[in-house]
Amino acid sequence: MDSLARTLPASWFCSEPLYQLERRGVFQKSWHFLGPITRFHNRSEKVIYEIAQTTLVVENRSPSSDGITFEGVVVYAQDESTTKQSTQIKSHQTTSGLIFATISLNTPSFEEFFSGLDELTSKVDFTKLPHRRSISYEGNFNWKTMIDGFQECLHCQYTHPAFTKYYPPTFYCVINHTNFSQHIADPRKEDITSDGLFLYLYPICTLNIYGGGMSSFRTLPTREPGRSRMEFDYYHSGTDEEFEEYFKFVRQVAIEDFELCEKAQKNLEAGVYGEGVLNPIKENGVSFYQARVKEAVYRQFEEDKMERSKRKIEKEGAKICEKESLRGVTGDGNIKSCAV
Repeated sequence: MDSLARTLPASWFCSEPLYQLERRGVFQKSWHFLGPITRFHNRSEKVIYEIAQTTLVVENRSPSSDGITFEGVVVYAQDESTTKQSTQIKSHQTTSGLIFATISLNTPSFEEFFSGLDELTSKVDFTKLPHRRSISYEGNFNWKTMIDGFQECLHCQYTHPAFTKYYPPTFYCVINHTNFSQHIADPRKEDITSDGLFLYLYPICTLNIYGGGMSSFRTLPTREPGRSRMEFDYYHSGTDEEFEEYFKFVRQVAIEDFELCEKAQKNLEAGVYGEGVLNPIKENGVSFYQARVKEAVYRQFEEDKMERSKRKIEKEGAKICEKESLRGVTGDGNIKSCAV
């Protein structure tokens, strides 16, 4: 049992100080999936994202005669107190048309952070999938509670009967890469990129092609550890009737997950569940992402500790300097200097 991966303690799903470490160590040092380039087709619309209390704005400034181009898609952070545009932040478009952004200059390059993702997604032309609908609402659960559920499918057979009818959990497996996971629902399908492509993009995003269309969601933390905001985007190239049929199918899965997460969070906060072990095969996706979170939080804690020590030394040095300056001129007529 000692060799098996263990879950994060329940306190990590309920602690505000812990979330502040996640905010700096996880969210401010990651690349976040915003959507395919077709999400920003409308030139009159500013698409606004709020990731860990940082507001991002995406605008399509391409000349109307040129259609939509990556060069015309501008991503910037917005100061909430003044609503003024700040310096443009780093963004990246994959060869297949997916747009990502990061809210910190301390983030590694996209190629380093998501090594292998561009090659995997290059099999799909995301520029051909029109954006049809976006919805958003809040739920009473920690962001990790939702990711826990996405990263395993042990619950699928009982919670998602309609989904498992088309994607049987018998063959379900998760392959972990550099900061992303690929879920394979049925390895017998030759072309999983057109039906059955499920991706988890660390830390809070997903990208799913199934049921005839594409969807993505973000599980965004609020200032309350036990509350998150869900944001969904839906893409489909069919008729309105075909889209509504697809939308009804995928929304049913989302609602089932939502209800499961709220129940799980109640158990976490009530102390019903504390900590346990993870199945190395069926829950390898959970252990993968939780290990990344744990590593990032520990690293941030050490960085904060070093920063506090540095400030303490500087403060003590300033006090010494102040005392020395009050003494004025030394007995030999020289002025004391105090460099810290």
